[in-house]
Amino acid sequence: MVVRIEEIKEEGLRLTEPVTEEFLAEVLLGEGHDTGFKAVGAAPAVMVLTKVGRSVLLEGEVQVKLQAPCKRCLAGVEQALPVRFVLNLVPAPEQFASAEDGEGEERDRAEKAGSFALGEADEELFDGKTIDLDPIVREQVLLALPMDLVCREDCRGLCPSCGQNLNVEKCACEPKGIDPRLAALKNIKLN
Repeated sequence: MVVRIEEIKEEGLRLTEPVTEEFLAEVLLGEGHDTGFKAVGAAPAVMVLTKVGRSVLLEGEVQVKLQAPCKRCLAGVEQALPVRFVLNLVPAPEQFASAEDGEGEERDRAEKAGSFALGEADEELFDGKTIDLDPIVREQVLLALPMDLVCREDCRGLCPSCGQNLNVEKCACEPKGIDPRLAALKNIKLN
């Protein structure tokens, strides 16, 4: 999705478009780094772009439905993931945008200009004429992925000995004793 700046009127521009399942699959499996998640269908996206001087304020929301194995028992889990973000899109300074080969003094100044500052954490650069929303959506979906997806909060997981799903059935394995290498830790008293 590419938006030209002249399309954004004084009252703003509201876009309602689906993010395709193919695009989400590329995001979740792209560049050889499998996230472990799979998209289930297209995701509705609503984006509002508002001009603020030379900058553009982007407010977006994408409702992604994901599927992944539970981190404890490996059962399949589906979860709706609301991705909400607000970004300030700032036009890139002309002297840095015009550097073609990226060498020498221009490159050094461009690298220094791109350094991270906490007050500008929500700012993104654009070329001043068009805004490509695809990389922004890609980044925001990846940032919103949960670290641990479980089928339920009280999931008992798998038996470490036989691999039985303890949510379905209790296994006949006996609990293992303490590893003799760690037995000395049993006598530690914590305050």
